[in-house]
Amino acid sequence: MDMNRVKQIVSSPADIPVYYNGVSVWIDGYDEDKQMATVHLRDGRLHERRDVPVAELEEKGEGAH
Repeated sequence: MDMNRVKQIVSSPADIPVYYNGVSVWIDGYDEDKQMATVHLRDGRLHERRDVPVAELEEKGEGAH
């Protein structure tokens, strides 16, 4: 995934499926300079936030780019 798509997903009201290492995640924010995104697992464990490279995020499902 690229940073422009991360920005679109973060600002979108739609529920867009995003995966990191095959696990469904929410994108909480991003650092454009470092090309990193802060994510947490969709299963509700908010305390398990982590920073991951934007390039390792994948979008799946309808409308995937």
